[in-house]
Amino acid sequence: MLTERFGKTPNMEAILFLIGLNEYRGRIPRIKFSKEQKQDLMHVAVCSLLSQSGFYELEGYDEEGWPHYKESDTVKTTSMEEQEVLLKEHILNYFEMS
Repeated sequence: MLTERFGKTPNMEAILFLIGLNEYRGRIPRIKFSKEQKQDLMHVAVCSLLSQSGFYELEGYDEEGWPHYKESDTVKTTSMEEQEVLLKEHILNYFEMS
């Protein structure tokens, strides 16, 4: 679906950035996001994705529209590969639910 929409297959960082943008409820600036803001958006995406399995819980949004999550449970994966597989599974679920 993403390949069809964007004309190429996005990498994991690009997918997380897109999900983070989707979860952000603030005003999208007409200028580019800073490097730190891009990292924040990817973190928002990870928290949002892992909230599907109860690892994080949405606490609410601040005055700028940034979602804030609290950790509910610890992700028990031992390797980077397992973490990537877990994220990929949650990404698929995210787009299936959209």
